[in-house]
Amino acid sequence: MGTSGAVTAALVPTPTGPLVIPAAAPEGGPTVRLSLIIPSYNESNNIPVLVAQLEGLLTPVLGESYELIVVDDDSPDRTWAVAQELAQSHPRLRVMRRQGERGLSTAVIRGWQAARGEYLAVMDADLQHPAEVNLKLLEEMERGASLATASRHVEGGGVSDWSMARRILSRGAQLLGLLILPEVLGRLSDPMSGYFMVRRAALAGKALDPLGYKILIEVVARGDIRWIGEAGYVFRERVTGESKVTWRLYVQYFKHLLKLRMSINSRFLRFCVVGGSGVFVDMGLLYLLSDPSMLGLGLTRSKAIAAETAIITNFIFNDLWTFGDAARAQPGVRARLRRFLGFNAICLIGLGLNLILLNLMFNLAHINRYVANLIAIGIVTGWNYWLNKKLNWTPLRVDTDAQKVSARA
Repeated sequence: MGTSGAVTAALVPTPTGPLVIPAAAPEGGPTVRLSLIIPSYNESNNIPVLVAQLEGLLTPVLGESYELIVVDDDSPDRTWAVAQELAQSHPRLRVMRRQGERGLSTAVIRGWQAARGEYLAVMDADLQHPAEVNLKLLEEMERGASLATASRHVEGGGVSDWSMARRILSRGAQLLGLLILPEVLGRLSDPMSGYFMVRRAALAGKALDPLGYKILIEVVARGDIRWIGEAGYVFRERVTGESKVTWRLYVQYFKHLLKLRMSINSRFLRFCVVGGSGVFVDMGLLYLLSDPSMLGLGLTRSKAIAAETAIITNFIFNDLWTFGDAARAQPGVRARLRRFLGFNAICLIGLGLNLILLNLMFNLAHINRYVANLIAIGIVTGWNYWLNKKLNWTPLRVDTDAQKVSARA
């Protein structure tokens, strides 16, 4: 009876409803300094090792003022049951078994909703995140940081035995995010990190809507994050279990970036809609020109023709719709020609980047040519938008000048 009671006490009901972090800890238990969420799926071999490591590190520093919450997505290997059994001898451990809802980002948020901590944290269950880095992150939080993140790209950070293809994909994903959301990812040396702590007050009442597995970007974009601390760590190779990283997660990451960008800037939404039409032109011509069942031309030559055609159609729609207010303030054939030449120059530089990325992913990483092309297009989209907005269409400045002329008249 006592054992059953201990297991029951370790179970945490899964919150439902909107993904909003409460300002105060849920009723029914004392508040603690730190709540560390450990999302898991098929990690039954790693959970006992990780819990032992964390308790050995955190107890001397925090005493009983912390909790570990394993949030498991109903793993077939019964990770949740292993964690429940551990909770009998580890009083700081609580377990949430999610049934029906899936995904790393939402698992983290559901854990935070049930957490009692002033600091809300997350780390992987697969032992690839060194447990001792939590102490460095805790030091940053105690110094006043709104958020402290473990980074592979600062002093003391790095990766272990990654292949060239994996390094290219990781850096390419970071570049893509920096181009699309510079005001968010520009604040982080390692925006792809899934190992961090954040103050509850920075997220309280915020409506979170993550997509995919990069929860840190969602937190920085929507939270009240003033000062960010960072601590270097070396990303370890997995010892047991299987990696969850697939190309579908990169597609979700791209969609997440676009969703955040569109929620901040409607003009960028229009630019992406136009770019989407250009993707159809680009991909269609690439198929007609390069596919062995069609004309079978070389990949590079086919891509160059397809991209230039898409650039022309994109300029027409952007000039009429996306940046129509700026275009109308600069009428005339000569002004339009100048905008087209500038647009074309920026896009051609982006095309060079596109070709490099396409060939690297296709020839080195052996990614399907169409998937590789789609990823490359996504990366250069941010480049094209920000430079074109700055150099070719300046609606705010032009609108102000037009208003001054109107006022004089």
